[in-house]
Amino acid sequence: MTNIILCGGSGTRLWPISRTLMPKQFVKLFDDKSLFQLTVDRNSKVCDSQFIVSNIEQYFLALDQLTELNKTNNKYLLEPIGRNTAPAIALACMALDKDEIVLVTPSDHLIKDEIEYKKVLDKAKELANEDNLVTFGITPDFAETGFGYIEANGLDVKAFHEKPNLQTATKYLEDGNYYWNSGMFCFKAGVFLDELKKYSPKVYETSLKALENSSDGEMIRIKHDDMLNIPEDSIDYAVMEKSKKVKVVPSDIAWSDVGSFDALFEELPKDENGNTKNDKHISIDSKNNLIHGQDKYIATIDVEDLIVVDTGDALLVSKKGSSQKVKKVVSKLKDMNTELHNIHLTGHRPWGTYTVLEDTPGYKIKRIEVKPGKRLSLQKHYHRNEHWTVVSGTATVTVGDTTKYVRPNESTYIKMGEVHRLENEGKIPVVMIEVQVGEYTGEDDIVRIEDDFKR
Repeated sequence: MTNIILCGGSGTRLWPISRTLMPKQFVKLFDDKSLFQLTVDRNSKVCDSQFIVSNIEQYFLALDQLTELNKTNNKYLLEPIGRNTAPAIALACMALDKDEIVLVTPSDHLIKDEIEYKKVLDKAKELANEDNLVTFGITPDFAETGFGYIEANGLDVKAFHEKPNLQTATKYLEDGNYYWNSGMFCFKAGVFLDELKKYSPKVYETSLKALENSSDGEMIRIKHDDMLNIPEDSIDYAVMEKSKKVKVVPSDIAWSDVGSFDALFEELPKDENGNTKNDKHISIDSKNNLIHGQDKYIATIDVEDLIVVDTGDALLVSKKGSSQKVKKVVSKLKDMNTELHNIHLTGHRPWGTYTVLEDTPGYKIKRIEVKPGKRLSLQKHYHRNEHWTVVSGTATVTVGDTTKYVRPNESTYIKMGEVHRLENEGKIPVVMIEVQVGEYTGEDDIVRIEDDFKR
């Protein structure tokens, strides 16, 4: 069985922790593991391999985190743009044997009862072997209005329902045959594709064409125009709500989509006053607060039921119960033309990381760390000069036709428009301080001439 892991999405409801270039599935929130890593750990016990569906930025995050887990038997499918879940799953299934059973899971869900989860998967696999499309219905324990519902008669799906109001959700809970729609599925790749072809032929045909035009191998790259031609549709609308082969497995598995700070609060360990545990939280008569921050101490006095999230470049303060409105903040940030919704002070790249230390009109200062054996693209900038000072390790620096070693406490200068590259040929990380000076220091002022990562 292959685990198709869907890594799309930016998790805007968990801003400022989650951002476009570091979405919640890759943030290490639980025991120094990300939700993505927990997903891989959990599913690798029952699946033979992982098939990661993501965009190019998330591919490198996934690659790094899989390396940390020592998981090497992986396939990747890279989407240039997202077209919802139906095309993502279709493209992955088309790249597999038609008789392969797949377990489709989001990368950002938390499941704490793994014993029951294994039982649920065994039942799903049995039904999938009988050529059914299996969905997992989470047994609800309260009237939730933020999830879609599955109406069932035993294992048979009667209907899918959109997110209800509170009155309707309460009735669903009382009836006892309604389940939260988890967004997890199990089926034979070929059975799903046959049903997709029957009920959403355009999604099927354009996905097939896109795969045929893609690069092959362990990393499948879909071309932008081909992806754009695929209709945007969810697996629910495209197939599950129309097919006559759908079964549901009731799942009481201690599941959470961690879709808001209120949901995150419920899953994090607490101190004796009900505050989330944080070594840098000074609590004076404060109770039942979510306190998240790592760089500075956070003191609270006589406050209850608050969400306080500090990330260095942004501070969120909210009442518990209001965290669904965080996405409105993200919308405002986009309108303000800032990068706060997009990236943290520390950005992750396939070659390492950079951290913005200061960003002022006219200049920017960064700390750059390059992994052993990695190098940045051969590139140039039109609007800035750069000054590099190595702090540790030995950097191989190319400027124009000249290549030289730059050692700790040594520096080099790159003029505006000069072609340059930084490489780490050593065994330890290269750490350097970069000072950019120019009228424009945005991340998009870069022309890549040659790139190991094909960006």
